Amino acid sequence: MEALVCKKLGDPTVPISSDSSPIVISKSHPVPAVASPTSVLVRIVANSLNFATYLQIQGRYQEKPPLPFVPGSDFSGIVESVGSSVSRFKVGDKVISFVGLGSFCEFIVVDEKDLYLVPDGCDLIAAGALPVAYGTSHVALVHRAQLKPGQVLLVLGAAGGVGLSAVQIGKVCGAIVIAVARGDEKVQYLRSMGVDYVVDLSKANLIENVKNFLKSRNLKGVDVLYDPVGGKVTKESMKLLNWGANILVIGFASGEVPVIPANIALVKNWTIHGLYWGSYMLHQPGVLRKSLEELLSWLSDGLITVHISHSYSLAEAHLAFAAIKDRKVIGKVMVLPGSSTVGRSKL
Repeated sequence: MEALVCKKLGDPTVPISSDSSPIVISKSHPVPAVASPTSVLVRIVANSLNFATYLQIQGRYQEKPPLPFVPGSDFSGIVESVGSSVSRFKVGDKVISFVGLGSFCEFIVVDEKDLYLVPDGCDLIAAGALPVAYGTSHVALVHRAQLKPGQVLLVLGAAGGVGLSAVQIGKVCGAIVIAVARGDEKVQYLRSMGVDYVVDLSKANLIENVKNFLKSRNLKGVDVLYDPVGGKVTKESMKLLNWGANILVIGFASGEVPVIPANIALVKNWTIHGLYWGSYMLHQPGVLRKSLEELLSWLSDGLITVHISHSYSLAEAHLAFAAIKDRKVIGKVMVLPGSSTVGRSKL
């Protein structure tokens, strides 16, 4: 089968045809065997590309797998065959799942307990974008921060994969959502999503604009900060937080890990949540299952939508990574195995 293989650490935006590219296309990667009675062979339809994968290939992620490895985590697909003891799935079922590594290929084997059935009527490519991005935001906002109707949610990096999912989940929870992004296209899209207020950091001062909005609504401040960005914007955002606010540390897309002063957290009674979604698979898998099942029901009911900004074939994976690196993405980037050319067009 065809698979994307990381053979060395480096910049995954370098064209795959170049000798300096850290990633290559293997045309003869072995199809995995259904070796366990509870194993399921899935033909992958779509892979979700996450910022973590971009960092991983560069050797900048907290988990550093031995080389060579097939990258990729969350995906959607169709069941091809099942082990002798599998009872929850049959050939032809549409499913999604999450693995630590190995989904950027045509076929993958996962255990039955790690698969989720995609409801009828749900777009399979969109469903493939749910686990990491929407799962992160759902666990963060619903399970950890316990976001309530009427609370003020401030989302940094709101036009990215996790940011846009946080915006949508915040609205489902009944929160007042303030979105922060850069550029007219991203701002206009966020407004179309029904957010209560959008700050364009390329044009406006964050603190001044948010304070003016809060004053216009007779609101005291921000109750929940959702932060996948880090750096300077995190420091500025802390000036907007209410007493008793929740800070959700999601990631550091800016490349700078922020410092949250413990003395201010003490005086303000802030709660700081570190959120590494993947670790729930080891420590609290039941939380992930409940979360993803609720997200799938929301997707089926139209409460959330998944915006696919760009889609690429495996052979175009370097272009997918470049779209993330250059911050051209609104929502999700998907990589589709078996596509001769998918191109850069929006779906």
